[in-house]
Parts: sequence; structure tokens; C-alpha cells
Amino acid sequence: MLVSSSFSRLEESAFPAVTHLAPPIAGPRPSVAQVDLLVVGASFAGLACARAAALAGLSVMVLEKKSSAGAKLHTTGIIVKDAVDTVPWLAEVPPALVRRIDGVRLYSPDMRHVDLHAPGYWFWATDAPALLDWMVDSARASGVDVQLGTLFEQALWMNGRWEVPVAQGPCISARYIVGADGPHSRVAKALGLSRNTRFLYGVEHEYQGARMAPGFLHCFVDRQLAPGYIGWALDGVGVSQVGLARRMGTQDAPALRLDPLLRKIASVVSAGDAPPVAVRAGMIPCGGVLPVVARERALLVGDAAGMVSPVTAGGIHTALLHGERAGDAIARFVRGEVEDPAGWFVRTYPRFRLKRALRWAFDHFQNDWMFNRLLGTPPMRRMAELVYFHRKASPLSRG
Repeated sequence: MLVSSSFSRLEESAFPAVTHLAPPIAGPRPSVAQVDLLVVGASFAGLACARAAALAGLSVMVLEKKSSAGAKLHTTGIIVKDAVDTVPWLAEVPPALVRRIDGVRLYSPDMRHVDLHAPGYWFWATDAPALLDWMVDSARASGVDVQLGTLFEQALWMNGRWEVPVAQGPCISARYIVGADGPHSRVAKALGLSRNTRFLYGVEHEYQGARMAPGFLHCFVDRQLAPGYIGWALDGVGVSQVGLARRMGTQDAPALRLDPLLRKIASVVSAGDAPPVAVRAGMIPCGGVLPVVARERALLVGDAAGMVSPVTAGGIHTALLHGERAGDAIARFVRGEVEDPAGWFVRTYPRFRLKRALRWAFDHFQNDWMFNRLLGTPPMRRMAELVYFHRKASPLSRG
């Protein structure tokens, strides 16, 4: 059963109190860094939020526990055309960091395939680590103070501000806090907000010299290899990416090997004899937007809020779009133009109604025999095109 994403009544009673937090450290009060907005997580959502708020005139700080925003990523880095059309920031991305993919080649379990295209539609494959590092530089150029290698542990609500002690440097005092720190959000835990419980687990290898038909995102359906999801392959930026993900049950161990997929698809995707140049693995939320994603002067965005398509596991578009809009909404709140976005802005988050229904159907009725026979039929083609090419942009409600 999937998590509800209804935000029809987000009133003060929906904001849980912060519990189980350590008391302030006794002794002389350390120096304090005061900001309008503190964003936790130099993710796509966090950096988009921070940059938008800084461009709107706020003082903004980002805390990121990793020494580089692009290190140890859990994403293929695919960006859909919807994002390029609706997020102006992406127009500034250096061309060397992206590669255009024009269609999807969808394979049935018996390895027959159908090619899917939509007029004027394409994807970007990206050098995701370099792209996130570029976004950090761009955010800094916009006035954001990005603190890498800094771990968020707790937040205390004191005298109308969030007080955030850090191990190194001064205590941070913020008028607003945003959690953009991934599917296992520390901010969500510290503030008593909902946390992701439904996941896919994926692993991806990067190869140099792999061979496959160019211009396609190759997708492989196989219930034995990837229950609840798919395998994939694409020619990326400087490397080829081959990956596999599956639905996680409550008792499943997060272990997944790529070798069975590589053997099966060897006739259409050859990784070569050399070992992968990089390997990434991680958990991907698939339950939809969480029930409680905000409290007074605090909200979650991106993976922390479950803002990932339950079917495709794509989240970069919604992360950038709603991260940017969150930054704008918080700036308007700080200027006194609107009420706290925790009470109205989160109602604009995507609800994924159709895709949550498709996720439920895929979890319960995925059948290799049926997929082998339906691939290429008009209903199956239409459903696949809806999954891969459906435009997801939505207008922003006003507070």
C-alpha cells in the first residue's frame, strides 16, 4: 500500500513538536552565524532552493556532509525535457556536461523490443557528479554560503528561530530551514516529519568502451532480475551506464548483482572485458510524496519529501522545479508577502496519482509472460509513452 500524498489540511495542528533533542550546551554561548534560510543537503533540490532564495535577496547557507556535492551519488543523472523547459537555471549548464538522448528502446523479457519516441521530446544524459559540483559553484556565485563536509545533527526551536549547532564553526541561527538531504533525511527525523519507508534498491556501473545502439535509453523488463522495476543502459557523458533496480520488501537485504543482466543483454549491450570505472548503488524512494513534509518555518523537498516518481524513479525534474519554487516562496514569506509556505506551498507538491496506481499494479501484477505478448500492441505502447514522456509541469499556487 502506498503512502498518501494529500495536503488538503496542513494547519498548525499538523506541525508536530520537536522531541528527543539534546539541550543546548552549557557554558559560554559560541558565536552565531545568522541567516534567513538554512538548507541541509547540496542536492538538486537543495541547491535550486538555496540559489532561488539568494537571488530573491535572502542570506542563505547550505550544509552538506560530503566533501563534494557530486561524490557518492545514487542517481543515473537523466534529466527530462520537461525540466529543461521549466527550470531556467538548466539553460546555463555547460554543454560538455550533457548528452542528448532522443528515444527509449523498451525490451520485453524475451528481448524483443519496441522503440518509443514523442515529437520534440528528448532526455539529457549528464555527468551527474560534475553537474552537481557546477551547481555548487553557480549557487556560490549567486551569494549562497555552501559549507561542504558539515554534518547536520539537530535543530532547536528557540525564540522564533532555528538554532543548529555544528561540530565545527559557529552555531547557525536561521529564520527558516529546508531539508533536502536525501531519502534518509536527518532533518525529517530531527523535526518529527514523515520519513520514507518504501524503496527501490539500485546499482549502476559505468564503463568506457561499451557498445550499444546510440540515441536510446535502453530499458529491460524482467521480473526475475528486476522485480518491481527495470534494468537500463545508455551512452552517457564520456562513459556508458548500465544499471538494475528492484523493489525492496520489508525483509529484503540491499544486495543486487549486475552480472545476470549483463549476460542477458550481451547481444544488444556489450560492456566489454574491462571492469567498470565507477560503481554506484543506493536506495530510491518509490512511495510518493510523504504525508507530513512541513512544520512551522520548515519543510522538506526532493527525495527527503518522497518527491520521486513511483514508476520511473525519476526525481531530478521535480527536485529542481519545486526546490526553486520553495526558495521563491520562502523569500516571499521572509519579506512578509505571504503566509508560512509550510502551510500552503507544500500543497503544490506532485501527487503522482496515476503513477502511484501504476506502481501498485506493477508490484502486484508484473508478469513476464504477459509483457512478452503485449509489447508493441497499441495499449502497451500508449502506456509506455505515458510513463516515459508524460509532461509533469504544473502551475504554482499562490499563498
